[in-house]
Amino acid sequence: MRELFERLGRMAVTAVTVTGNMFLILAQAVYFIFIPPYKLRNIVKQMEFVGVKSLFVVILTGSFTGMVLAMQSFNALKRFGAESLVGPTVALSMARELGPVLTALMVTGRAGSAMATELGTMRVTEQIDALYTMAINPVKYLITPRIVAGLSMLPILTVITDFVGVIGGYFVGVTLLNINPGVYIGRTVDFVNVDDIMYGVTKSFFFGLIITLVASYQGFYTTGGAEGVGRAATNAVVVGCVLILVSDYILTSIMF
Repeated sequence: MRELFERLGRMAVTAVTVTGNMFLILAQAVYFIFIPPYKLRNIVKQMEFVGVKSLFVVILTGSFTGMVLAMQSFNALKRFGAESLVGPTVALSMARELGPVLTALMVTGRAGSAMATELGTMRVTEQIDALYTMAINPVKYLITPRIVAGLSMLPILTVITDFVGVIGGYFVGVTLLNINPGVYIGRTVDFVNVDDIMYGVTKSFFFGLIITLVASYQGFYTTGGAEGVGRAATNAVVVGCVLILVSDYILTSIMF
């Protein structure tokens, strides 16, 4: 029994330490956003890495998700004679939930793991320590550009996912399921408004922060050489995905 309580105590201490260090990194990164000199080149580079290089996987994910949604919702709504609601169902599902969540999960797997690996490699090869010796703050130089990129690019990627998802649903609904195109578009316009899109975009800001903060923390505090780098990349993806899903529920409960 004593060993159980000791183990629980160590886990609690570790959780508090990790949470505290993450908040310290976040506070420093936000502080350095407003402190010159501004590393615009680093920010643009990270925006390209997080945003532009994620376009292919985001478009692919969004389009096929919209297609599958159209098929599944048509099969369900047909039983109630409500086939005309396929368009709104696809659009609302993509805008409010699937668009931001799937985008965040895809970016976590692609960009989050790479961030953790890059920073972890810099840590174990003592490149971060070298920045301290050159009087360069590593949080400002390495982490702040990544967090800015996550906050700015995730909403854009989410909007793109929503758009291609709706297009994919329209293609399947009109072309394969023979839904009247005027009815499909008209019902979608009737039921979907700007607030629905903004709900998803608001979520994506939080998801972008979670992805970059978790990945940066895991990489920044990497230990254990090459094995530690691999562990950091794995933790960045797993912890990032779990936090995205948990925060998605919390944000949804608040917004609704």
